[in-house]
Amino acid sequence: MPINYYIFLSVALFAIGVVGVLTRRNAIIVFMCIELMLNAVNLLLVAFSKMHHLKAAALNTATNAGSDGQLFVFFIMVVAAAEVSVGLAIIVMMYRNIHSVDINFLNRLKH
Repeated sequence: MPINYYIFLSVALFAIGVVGVLTRRNAIIVFMCIELMLNAVNLLLVAFSKMHHLKAAALNTATNAGSDGQLFVFFIMVVAAAEVSVGLAIIVMMYRNIHSVDINFLNRLKH
């Protein structure tokens, strides 16, 4: 499958995530859109890693080129898991204090 399809899908997923972050007010939906953007980046990294591996394999047979992108994807997934755990803890504490997950109510926490 050509790399153009992966690029188009990744850009579409990232754009949906950006629109969701900018337009939604529910904190859980915002975190889901951030995860969607991270997954779009992961898809693009894996696609370019595959493309680089196929190009390096065409030149010589004994190579491990193209594994860098997959390693970055692993680290992004670890960071995303940590972000979800901290974010959900913040949302639970926000719900306990103000009984809402609307991000407009975060201005109340300043005082």
